[in-house]
Amino acid sequence: MAHTFLGTWISNAALADLSPRNVFHKQLSPLPLDCSEHRNCHVLFRRRFTVTEDFREARIFLSADDYYKLYVNGRFVAQGPAPSYHFQYNYNEVDLTPYLTAGENVIAVHTLYQGLINRVWQSGDQRHGFICDLVVDGETLLSSDESFSVATHTGFTEMGVCGYQTQFLERYDSRAPEVGFEMPDFDDSSWVPATVCKHADHTLAPQQSAMLTFEEISPVTVQTHGNRLLYDFGSNYVGYLWVKACGRAGDRVILRCAQELNEDGTLRHNLRANCAYEEEWILSDGECELSQYDYKAFRYAELEPDEGLTVTAVCMQARHYPFTLLADMSPAYASDPALRKIWELCVHTQKYGVQEVIQDCMEREKGFYLGDGCYTALTNMVLTHDDSMVRKLIDDAFATSFITDTLVTCMDCSFMQEIAEYPLILVYLVLWHYRLTKDRAYLLENYGKVISLLEAYRRDYEHDGLLRDLDKWCVVEWPMNFRHGYDVDIREGKVCETAHVSINAYYLGAIRVTNHMASILELPPYRDEAPVEEAFYRAFYDPAKDLFRDSEESEHISLVGNSFVYGFGLYRDGSTKQNILSLLDTHGIASLSFFCAFPILMGLCRDRDTKRLRDALTHPDAWLRMLREDATTTFEGWGKDTKWNTSLFHLTMSCGACFMCETDIKKILM
Repeated sequence: MAHTFLGTWISNAALADLSPRNVFHKQLSPLPLDCSEHRNCHVLFRRRFTVTEDFREARIFLSADDYYKLYVNGRFVAQGPAPSYHFQYNYNEVDLTPYLTAGENVIAVHTLYQGLINRVWQSGDQRHGFICDLVVDGETLLSSDESFSVATHTGFTEMGVCGYQTQFLERYDSRAPEVGFEMPDFDDSSWVPATVCKHADHTLAPQQSAMLTFEEISPVTVQTHGNRLLYDFGSNYVGYLWVKACGRAGDRVILRCAQELNEDGTLRHNLRANCAYEEEWILSDGECELSQYDYKAFRYAELEPDEGLTVTAVCMQARHYPFTLLADMSPAYASDPALRKIWELCVHTQKYGVQEVIQDCMEREKGFYLGDGCYTALTNMVLTHDDSMVRKLIDDAFATSFITDTLVTCMDCSFMQEIAEYPLILVYLVLWHYRLTKDRAYLLENYGKVISLLEAYRRDYEHDGLLRDLDKWCVVEWPMNFRHGYDVDIREGKVCETAHVSINAYYLGAIRVTNHMASILELPPYRDEAPVEEAFYRAFYDPAKDLFRDSEESEHISLVGNSFVYGFGLYRDGSTKQNILSLLDTHGIASLSFFCAFPILMGLCRDRDTKRLRDALTHPDAWLRMLREDATTTFEGWGKDTKWNTSLFHLTMSCGACFMCETDIKKILM
């Protein structure tokens, strides 16, 4: 049952007075936005309260925009919420019983208004605030209002922005008067009463997915290089660097984080993924603690302290979505040491990579990408038997229809991007979810949304059975050097007038999947797929070569284009299939990236082509190449130099675990 809030949205005076503004638009119709005025604003709240000695249970219902970290009596409790749109904004329910004591208690909350247009936050929209109700033994003890004290944390200042406007590099000053605000004995007498947000328009809904879990990771080695201390945590994780040090007021520590070392053993803090993790900590007098606000993806940390400053403790506070591995490797693969290592690589990536949402990479975009996410979420569900992240992805993706009927690429954020194929992959995910869960009600709930999506493609882009004139990017395969010369101009930001095989394979496949959904639900078929198939063959099939051309305007034939035909089972006879497989045999799975590799693996699994499937999984230049290059999490491509900004912590390639799992994936995929 949803909670009805008695509390109201509160903030500081400056942010509480802002009117929300629209950041949502079609990608090719951008809105000019200047979001710099209030960016990187850390707002703190405190409230004292008393509970009786005989209290039995205490629960807090809370949310914040963009984000909160909750402390009670000086102890960290939780953080959230999972990103969502303001018209279905998530709130959390947290059990505070273990954190309260009879008598006086203190609740303290650290919120962030990031203020950048990016793929992480729904920010830059001038919505900020905090809301809560504390319920003790069934009665509301306190609610967010002017009785909360508020201050801006002056200890957080920015050192620049890294990634794709993803996060601020933090300069943290332990001399700031707000340091220690979470402690019960902190003096907040100089703080002012919170201000009720004048234009709050959030519609709150309970967060359906679980809250994050946290692990303290100790370094496995520590090396000294002059005055620099190098810590190796043994693997890539996602989290925060926590440091304790002792020095004089004004002493400084430079903090660098990285995913790999240079050949000479020094830290490579300029990540391949276009992030430079270099930050600063300024100490107060005596012993201080650094606990960073925003997370990073790293394995190594380097501290460069001023002379005379002593670092006394270092660890990583890793964060991730709750993960329990309930699947094991297929007995057919479990005895193979190479496949076991690939399995462990993919599982570790899944466990420590999934956050409150399914992100693509953990450092550069941190984006809830629809296409990448479908494959990652499927893998997560297969490994854990938990469908919560799949449901969140599906629900959040369809929610973007208020921006465009054909959905946007990244959910729950303020960066508008449209990629033509991604919503069509979502159609498959809806079916995969049903096949794993047998949740007929959820399939029926989404069937109408699938129809609306396909009808929007049909209305806006279908001409004589083919999609063309797409005012959105057709990614096809990424990066471009993996496209095998795919002969279509598909630059981002350009209307693609040409009917080409990749997007039309996705489209025909999605229609077939939808008709299959209709048969499961005992409904009439969505539409007759035969005319679309005929148009597909007329435009792309080359009878002389018994393969499919890249486009209706080209004679070029590529493995990329034919991978979708094979993976989605669009060929009409066995000879065509064998010709596509011959292309695969010639070029190998490592000549593709995940957008084409996954359909290929899906087809091999469907056909129970165990030899080719094993050959693909153990190709020396695929996952095994990652391992040769010291991967502890899957890369964005098969190697570190795959593309100019390769992420070394990219969740999509963890999909390899799907095809090694004891779960019969053939019964799930179509």
